[in-house]
Parts: sequence; structure tokens; C-alpha cells
Amino acid sequence: MSECVGNYFVLNGELLPCGLFDPSLVYEGESVYEVIRVVKGVPVFFADHYRRLEASAGFQKKPVLAGEEDLKHYIKLLLSADRKKNINLKIVFNYNKARVNKIVYYVEPVYPTEDQYRYGVPAIIYHAERKNPESKVINHKLRSEIYHRLINENAYEALLVNNHNCITEGSRSNVFFIKDDMLFTAPDREVLGGITRMHIIEICRDRNIEIEFGCIDAGGISQFESAFMSGTSPVVLPYSRIGGITFNVRHRYLPLLRKLYMEKAAESMKEFQ
Repeated sequence: MSECVGNYFVLNGELLPCGLFDPSLVYEGESVYEVIRVVKGVPVFFADHYRRLEASAGFQKKPVLAGEEDLKHYIKLLLSADRKKNINLKIVFNYNKARVNKIVYYVEPVYPTEDQYRYGVPAIIYHAERKNPESKVINHKLRSEIYHRLINENAYEALLVNNHNCITEGSRSNVFFIKDDMLFTAPDREVLGGITRMHIIEICRDRNIEIEFGCIDAGGISQFESAFMSGTSPVVLPYSRIGGITFNVRHRYLPLLRKLYMEKAAESMKEFQ
């Protein structure tokens, strides 16, 4: 199945049929990217995603290939030609020796089911760390290795463990632990600053929910009561178990954080004009 779903994609400002999409546009050379959730035909937190795309390019010492208004125009071009209501949209700045490309296209979303929100999902521990955690860079090799482990072990996500045996983040999400009504997560410098993570942290500060930033020792996760992932597609999704350790999926913070995040997301949609 093609990575590009739907009827069209946008390549360097030109609307093209998805049948012409070539994966080499994304995977040859170096690429930085963002995945944005589209709800009711409107992107969520577009400005935040654009700022992180700029930052990713900067960390890689690459030029920003499109300004915010130009990129917004490309997205609107795709949205008007292919009116998807609830889907994920991917933006890629590709730096190939032959040519640089800016690409906007729909990708198949994997949204959790209501049962997964209710009962949680399993995760595995995976020893790996990103070379540049601050930058959202396509790492096809690592992604492929983790994908096969998840399939083999029937897990939903892999939690990355660095050389200090600390859990930093998920392969496609951020991770929080809960103990005594406090949230625990890795320091900002050790993770990709997820947009959902950022807004959850803001919500917690607004609600006086305490957060501790520090090393989460992979050998000591049994001390925590609950754990959850945050991300564009899962939003706030509890872990039922990580490896052989089980967690409470009914902690009161879980539905509260998800609800407050969705309210902020709805507000952000009004800004995309």
C-alpha cells in the first residue's frame, strides 16, 4: 500500500494525483517531517507543528523550504481538492543531492479504539536512542527494526531506553508515568518535543498538577501506578503493561488530560484560516 493515501498530494506547490507519488521523494537523502491531525477537515495545532518543523530543519543545518503562509496554502490546496474530514496529514522537507522537495500528503492514521482507551495497550522496552532527539528526522532503519519487534511481540509501542538505562520516549510518542498524583517524564533535552506533550505539560501547570522531569530508570518502573503515551494520533492513551509490569489504566488523570487536550485542540483549529 502506498504511503500516500487519498486522491492527491502536493509536491513543491503543485497538486498531483496520488498515483504519481514516489516514496523516494521522502526516503532518499535526508528528510525532516511533521504529522498533523486533521479533525473535521481542519488541521490541529498547525502553528506549533510549523515551528517544530523549522526547528528540526535548523538542528539539521538545513534550509526551511517553505514559509508558514506558503505551507498553509499547500495544505489548503490539498484539503480543498481531497476533502478528508478525519485523517493525518504529513509534511516533508526532503534534502536530496539532486533536488530538494517540499511534500504534503495524507497518511493512513492509526487511531486507538474505545476499548484501547478503556483497557490500555501493551508496550515493549527497546534499547536505542535518537542521535538528535530535538529534531524530527526520518530514520527508516530504526523504524523498520521497531516495527518488526512490535509485530513479533504483539505490542502497540516501543519505549526507547538510552545508554544510561533511562526510558526517554516512545518510538512514535512521548511517555509519562504517574505516582502519588504526580507526573514523571524525561527531560526536554532527551526527547523530541511532542506537540501533544507540550500541551499536556501546559495543562498540568494550569491545573497545578506537579510534573517531575528526570531519568525514568527502566528497571524501576514498577514503582509507578500508571503510565501513558501522548502523541498526535493517540492523544492520551494508557499503557496496560510495559514488558512484564502492569499498570492502572483508570487513573483519574487519564480522562481529564485527554478531555482538556481535546478542548485546546478545538481552540487551535479556529486559528487555521
